[in-house]
Amino acid sequence: MRNKDDYRVPGFLANGIHTGIKTDGGRDLSLIFSTRPATAAGVFTTNSFKAAPVLLDQERIRSGKARAVIANSGVANAATGPDGIADALTVSRAASAELGIDDEMVLVASTGVIGHRLPVQKIEAGIKGLVAGLREDGIADAEAGIMTTDRFPKIAHRRGTIGSKEVTLCGIAKGAGMIQPNMATMLAFVITDAAIERDALDQVFRRSIAGSFNAVSVDGCMSTNDTALILANGLAGNPLMKRASANLTRFRESLSELLSELARGLVRDGEGSTKVIEITVTEAKTKRDAQRIAYAVANSNLVKTAFFGEDPNWGRIVSAAGSLGVGLPTEKVCLFLEDIPIFANGKGIDGREAELFAIMKRPEIRVRLALGMGSRSWTVCTSDLTFDYVKINAHYHT
Repeated sequence: MRNKDDYRVPGFLANGIHTGIKTDGGRDLSLIFSTRPATAAGVFTTNSFKAAPVLLDQERIRSGKARAVIANSGVANAATGPDGIADALTVSRAASAELGIDDEMVLVASTGVIGHRLPVQKIEAGIKGLVAGLREDGIADAEAGIMTTDRFPKIAHRRGTIGSKEVTLCGIAKGAGMIQPNMATMLAFVITDAAIERDALDQVFRRSIAGSFNAVSVDGCMSTNDTALILANGLAGNPLMKRASANLTRFRESLSELLSELARGLVRDGEGSTKVIEITVTEAKTKRDAQRIAYAVANSNLVKTAFFGEDPNWGRIVSAAGSLGVGLPTEKVCLFLEDIPIFANGKGIDGREAELFAIMKRPEIRVRLALGMGSRSWTVCTSDLTFDYVKINAHYHT
């Protein structure tokens, strides 16, 4: 396990505390604070029923600047109407007043049960202590404060060089169910001391999310609260990164690696999951075809339960792939489990059953489906579907 000091980013402080929203005594209110104004960008759920904090952040992020993110777990503040907006504003104003900053510089986030109003009195009562406890090594506590059904924290960290300056990135995320499409039931906050223009930050953040948080699936269900934010305070002193610069490409590579690590953590922590399955569709005619087929396989309950049962049932995979109306050349399609071909020339391939059953017992498994139609590809990470997923969601009060 990393030392808390490993997650420090110059110019950022963080904390997470228990206010009483969660009944188990766990941390339920988190704050990330930049000691100077930071360049900011965000990506949010596309659900029509966006939660109040999403609506507020979408408005505020247009300025391209922020200094703080305050987030609670346990209550989503979604489907709460005008009262929900008022509650989100109350929380942001309380935080900005305690921090001594402009209220427009505070972004808010919530996760938890839909349809319940925020317990604003508990949150307001906790904000003084939350701010007082801000510290450079507080990111792990902030991560704990946004977890709900998560079994373990998701924190990722990267360092690199831009120009002659060391640049640091750190990201935290929560999420275990209602994952895909378009992110997850997730919150993700990334902080960096990089100096970068707002348009460039927005561009690389969206591109990195496309290949990470938007390339995972646990159950194919979309949330009302998905929020991914990035704050860059410029303290590294590197040459200011602009769009289409070589430095920006290096920064995007580090950011993509960091977000992919967090995204894979979401899948690994999928509610009740025991396996992470990487599904890659290659040789597609279009990227859209590759995506659609990869998700059809990833979201098939029959495929997911087969992986839980450790059954190399290739018939379920090819059936899911062929269900979308994409005219697949069945005689050219090849299916691989890890590097073992299990389907080609329109039929299954026998003879390596012992190896296949051994692969199915692994916690991480790669599947590749080559369509024989073109050169486009897409990879999706998904989880298996277990008894525990049903138990968790059957008793998760809404």
